[in-house]
Amino acid sequence: MRQKQGVRGFLSILMTASLLLAGCTRDLVRDDVKYAQTGAHCSGSEGVDNSSIAVLPVPLVAFFVPHANLHDIKADDYLKRCGDPSKLINRHVRVNRTGCIPAGLTRIITLGIWQWCPANVSWEADVKA
Repeated sequence: MRQKQGVRGFLSILMTASLLLAGCTRDLVRDDVKYAQTGAHCSGSEGVDNSSIAVLPVPLVAFFVPHANLHDIKADDYLKRCGDPSKLINRHVRVNRTGCIPAGLTRIITLGIWQWCPANVSWEADVKA
């Protein structure tokens, strides 16, 4: 009986962790159509600051008000590194905010006003010849 409870507890923790981590990654651009003939492939990744600040920066009240991003992450800024946007196909830009989970402690320390969020942006595209 005790072993069943341990397995259930482990499974529930595993399911919770997978749901939390799955919500930390977001696709900004993803082309579903794949083209076979391309000239070159461009890809890369970069660490970015995705911090946010409370719209109403009053301690403790800031936990309950919306937060605004300090640095806006746009897919076009990263895809421009691959060349002319009109020549890019099979584009994919993804923001991974998994690092925000342990960094959420900054929101508690600042009483809800500011949250530091180290994110990772990865991009890839094929460039038409």
